[in-house]
Amino acid sequence: MLDKRAEFAYLRLVSTAREYGKPEIPESFTFNGRTFVQTELKLIQEVCSDFAALGRTEISRTVCELLEWKRVNGKVKNHECRLLLERLEEQGWLQLPPVRHLGRRGPRTVEASWQGEPEAELQGSAGCFLPLWLEVVGAGAESQSRLWRELMERYHYLRCRVPVGANLRYIVRSERCPERVLACMLWTSAAWKMAARDRWIGWTDTQRRRNLLFIVNNSRFLILPWIRIRGLASTILSRCARQLPGDWEQRYGYRPALLETLVEAERFRGTCYRAANWIPLGRTQGRGRMDRHHAVADRVLKDIYVYPLRADAREHLCHAEAPVFLASDPELL
Repeated sequence: MLDKRAEFAYLRLVSTAREYGKPEIPESFTFNGRTFVQTELKLIQEVCSDFAALGRTEISRTVCELLEWKRVNGKVKNHECRLLLERLEEQGWLQLPPVRHLGRRGPRTVEASWQGEPEAELQGSAGCFLPLWLEVVGAGAESQSRLWRELMERYHYLRCRVPVGANLRYIVRSERCPERVLACMLWTSAAWKMAARDRWIGWTDTQRRRNLLFIVNNSRFLILPWIRIRGLASTILSRCARQLPGDWEQRYGYRPALLETLVEAERFRGTCYRAANWIPLGRTQGRGRMDRHHAVADRVLKDIYVYPLRADAREHLCHAEAPVFLASDPELL
């Protein structure tokens, strides 16, 4: 019911903005997993008006603090709030100050460098390249982060995007040839709704809203084109299933219970996920990962795979309480 009310309010907001240029404040507005009620939306409007002399980042941080829009580790959801403010401005509901051009701030461009150039082929079987190293790309490792972005931009068919919400990036190397990059991975927040996954878990809508953070999505997986190592992809997935829970807990303060991924059905067969014992659950309905209001129906179909990180993953997702605590973790991208 809440989603339907939010959808109606959003459509009314868009319609009014187009017809009159001064849209009314809706009863509620849902964005990035949170529903903002009318009093909160009025507060956002007042903050943008009263603090117009500040930059957009300062305004979004202020809104996050006032509305206590934070991650479980205590960090404000500044990036998500920026996107929310820009969405509301697009509809004519509020006005943000102009974007300040301060050097490296703003959208990142990925420039080609010698580090991303094709290299000599590596061939063999995965066993010959063990052990594998999964290096976390941290916020302070700029050169490593730049390399990750360049490789993803140049060689992944979906290219590089800055993710919204919690995320973890890996660069994969081998002890046999530590100077060579074998693969890159990106793990992000889970898809908002997927019928096949949600049926498999068996949770209610309330449980899903509360515990969705316990699911982590493998949204990018790149084996570099010149890496011809048999069984490497499934070996990386198995290694990642063992390492990621601890890395995620170190950064965000809690351990995930389930991994998921979406495989484009017309492009890939999902062989490496099956080989790594991931469970196929079915196929999506052709909408985006965060399409809550069924507004987009022309996307490609994708196969859904999940991997439980604990024996009672489904029970945990249904009945666990979301963690609430503070931690001094590094900020996201």
